[in-house]
Amino acid sequence: MNPQGERWTAETVLALAPDAASRKAGSKLAAPGPWSGAGARPEGGAGTVWGECSGSGSKPYRTVVDLSGEGGPGFNCSCPSRKFPCKHALGLLLLWASGEAAVPVEQDAPPAWAGQWLDRRRQRAERAAAGPAAAAPATPADEEAARRRGERRAARVSAGVTELEQRLADLLRGGLAAAEGAGYGQWDETAARMVDAQAPGLASRVRELGSLRGAGADRAGRLLEECALLHALNQGWLRLGDLPEPLAATVRSRVGLTTDAAALLVSGPAVRDHWLVLAQRDSDDGRLTTRRIWLHGRGSGRTALLLSYGAAGRAPELSLPVGLSVDAELVYYPAARPLRAALGARHAPPAESPGPPPGGSVTAALAAYGEALRDDPWTETWPVVLENVIPVPPPGPSPALEVNGWQLADANGESALAIDPRARESQGLWQLTSISGGAPVTVFAEYGHGGVVPLTTWAPEPVPL
Repeated sequence: MNPQGERWTAETVLALAPDAASRKAGSKLAAPGPWSGAGARPEGGAGTVWGECSGSGSKPYRTVVDLSGEGGPGFNCSCPSRKFPCKHALGLLLLWASGEAAVPVEQDAPPAWAGQWLDRRRQRAERAAAGPAAAAPATPADEEAARRRGERRAARVSAGVTELEQRLADLLRGGLAAAEGAGYGQWDETAARMVDAQAPGLASRVRELGSLRGAGADRAGRLLEECALLHALNQGWLRLGDLPEPLAATVRSRVGLTTDAAALLVSGPAVRDHWLVLAQRDSDDGRLTTRRIWLHGRGSGRTALLLSYGAAGRAPELSLPVGLSVDAELVYYPAARPLRAALGARHAPPAESPGPPPGGSVTAALAAYGEALRDDPWTETWPVVLENVIPVPPPGPSPALEVNGWQLADANGESALAIDPRARESQGLWQLTSISGGAPVTVFAEYGHGGVVPLTTWAPEPVPL
């Protein structure tokens, strides 16, 4: 329930789904049959939705959704699913979106089981909003202890960087062919050494080197490129004091030194805007689920990336509906080319957006990616909005097997971007082709050295791919 009292559309609800399987399962539960005691209550311009869904067990699953959370909708369900939102939460929201006949508005408070979770959630939000400001003022002793901890960590990182430089020199001295014959163990051991040196960013890049071994015909070239980037990062750390502060901040973050989000929100300049939610994408490395939420500021024209994490197989709780606009404040992390941001105060619940952000051509996307690499050579992908492009499947009877692969081409046919092979494995490309029907569309995507990964298209409503 947004400020106008309107319920979300089914498309907005399904945009919250973590994957296609959840969308399908949630849609099956978007009927009154399995639900009992469903209700909704407007609160603070947004609202709460709850209900009980019968399942395979003797007790129904209790599901509640908080639509008024500062960090986006919150979900709670008694089912054992590790997805946020689970199929029950999606089914309940779809049922609610269908109208008041299915989920009536209640004037009374939610049932006790829902109210208890809501109270705990809002208490956590209040503590997080208070942040460092709620803590006792730092004493000179505290500041001195923090300074010493920082110096000790910097020394450990420097020792790790020096060791890594020696290993890269040994690798190149022995030749890349020798690296091809070596097992993954040497990379894994080196990555572990970087973890010990408290440089997780370096550890991640070392693991990437190991994954490139034997990875395609261009593996030697890619291995050399990654070694060069890693060497440049090492040298940047060792000469940190000589770098301009924005570039130094980039080097620190790439090495793995993080900035506390709560402290950033207190000290950093906030950018208030109506932020259009462009895309939401999850990745799972087996240990941690990372959610990437892309935003575009209507007034500022800036793009921002929100990162949220979920450990032990659970999806991150932060979730914003694709296609809606959020009146909120963001604070960008310091960097040579700021992109990642922390979500600050929200001044209104998500509302309908007037349409897609302004886009550009394939040539403009290439130029934007090149400029990003100039400022931050360790950038893996860069957000681009492509306007008037057409998805082009490869020729032949079996497009999935073609070497040349898919492309996103300008409608005038003058230029095109190759689609990243990893994106070709999903059904999203066929969905994009179906939406386009051979006509130009607007696409939001991530563009990197492997190609472009389409995430959302507008035709005319936003459709996650």
